[in-house]
Amino acid sequence: MPRIDPLHRDKLKDYSQFFEMVESILGFVPNSLLTMGRRPEILQAFLGLLTAINGPGKLPDGLKPLISYMVSRSAGCSYCQAHTAHGATHTAGVSQEKLEAVWGYETSPLFSDAERAVLRVAQGAGQVPNAVSDAEFAEMRKYFDDEQIVEIVAVISLFGFLNRWNSTMATELEEAPWKWAEQALAGDSWQVGKHAAE
Repeated sequence: MPRIDPLHRDKLKDYSQFFEMVESILGFVPNSLLTMGRRPEILQAFLGLLTAINGPGKLPDGLKPLISYMVSRSAGCSYCQAHTAHGATHTAGVSQEKLEAVWGYETSPLFSDAERAVLRVAQGAGQVPNAVSDAEFAEMRKYFDDEQIVEIVAVISLFGFLNRWNSTMATELEEAPWKWAEQALAGDSWQVGKHAAE
């Protein structure tokens, strides 16, 4: 049960075009955005950040969703785990097999050395306190330039915000990612927890 109810989309008419775009991509509008809508200036600022970070960049296809999923898993946010995993497979072309192997990235042949370096950093950054070491950061530098690293850390940081927002608000998980996660993430012991509908 959410600690603060999301607004209905009708109350956020200024964002209707954005919500329609999101719905066309995801199949739903995230309740986190509808809750942020209670403070339109926060929603507006967040959407700018979201667009800048998730827009076209210099990272290989499919890497941003893997980073998002790893950091959300490391932080323990069930809402964001469901969203990022659902998005990775439905909109970013990440295979279900690769998604299921994320926690075993160190030894799985599905991941390149570059992906391992990034996922190591994302895993450490999702912890509190941040557990990223100088050695892990240096390893990531072998594969990515400064602009790409800024992009990687921006994705990690975006989900640092979202993990805390959704865990603290107990944001209600939408039906599509919830039903999907119950099936697809069952092997990872995923549970909806406090993000369940009433």
